[in-house]
Amino acid sequence: QVQLVESGGGLVQPGGSLRLSCAASGGSFSTSIMGWYRQAPGKERELVATIVSDTSTNYADSVKGRFTISRNIANDTVYLQMDNLKSEDTGVYYCKMRYSYLNYWGQGTQVTVSS
Repeated sequence: QVQLVESGGGLVQPGGSLRLSCAASGGSFSTSIMGWYRQAPGKERELVATIVSDTSTNYADSVKGRFTISRNIANDTVYLQMDNLKSEDTGVYYCKMRYSYLNYWGQGTQVTVSS
């Protein structure tokens, strides 16, 4: 049974930074596609970033150059380093694992960017 637990969200001022973590259990972390998605109030959930390997990452245009996705296979954790945060980055951030043709989601962590 796959379980994903996100942490690291919070309130930050514009221009600030946050680092989100997603600890995975079950499945096969090293062979899965891991991703971060977000959902703002009244909007659909959208892709933020994905990672297949340390040299294969993908980012939404809105976060390129500001966010960095990475992973640590030793502890089955994927990270999202978010720098130069903007108010439009506000939302609930979800971790997703694509494993064996199925999608698994975490419970989400709230990120609020406000002065």
